Amino acid sequence: MQAKQRIILALDVDSREQALALVKDLAPHVGAFKVGMQLFNSCGPDIVEEINQLGGRVFLDLKFHDIPNTVAAAGRAITRLKCFMFNVHAAGGREMMRQVAEEVEDEAKRLFAPVPLSLAVTVLTSISQRELEEEIGVKGMKLPDLVVKWALMAQECGMSGVVSSPQEIVAIRAACGPDFKIVTPGIRPAWSETNDQKRITTPRQALEMGADFMVIGRPITQAKNPVEAALKIIAELEE
Repeated sequence: MQAKQRIILALDVDSREQALALVKDLAPHVGAFKVGMQLFNSCGPDIVEEINQLGGRVFLDLKFHDIPNTVAAAGRAITRLKCFMFNVHAAGGREMMRQVAEEVEDEAKRLFAPVPLSLAVTVLTSISQRELEEEIGVKGMKLPDLVVKWALMAQECGMSGVVSSPQEIVAIRAACGPDFKIVTPGIRPAWSETNDQKRITTPRQALEMGADFMVIGRPITQAKNPVEAALKIIAELEE
């Protein structure tokens, strides 16, 4: 896989115009574009088709978490949008993940379309061990152990991979093997600010630990020259 294909640019903007301007400039330099709640709720599902038409692939980051039938139905809708990948919360449980993985594959076959990568979100990168125990109420388990437990459960349910902090990449890779996809946010080049994410690492470190894809937002989108920033990260990955 080329270095640029590993970069997923987070389109954490409010407007269609801002998003499509970034896609037009950066489609040749990144592998996909993350459409999260902010942009999807501002523009609706049409934004996915517009990005596809401009030559970009879409990671739809809506983190579905509901009863199994509801999430499975959402997965079918996502497949019809021709997304490259999408995610659900692993905390939704085994049956939820099993149903969505099956329904996505069936819908893709029905449409003669590629099967989108289905990802399970483990523990958000903004969550610390203290917050996990004191605020969420998961006691008696270290955060990395919970991440690996949910990753294994996702794999058993037929999910394509997980979204997790870079600090758990090595443990997930050891537990789930080489073909299980790992998408990691919390990526900050050494020359950028960490902002609100606590468990972070650099793009090169994430690659060496075994990440398949890395979500990068503000270091590129808020740079004075976003294309130059993307090229700088690609050069770091290719060293």
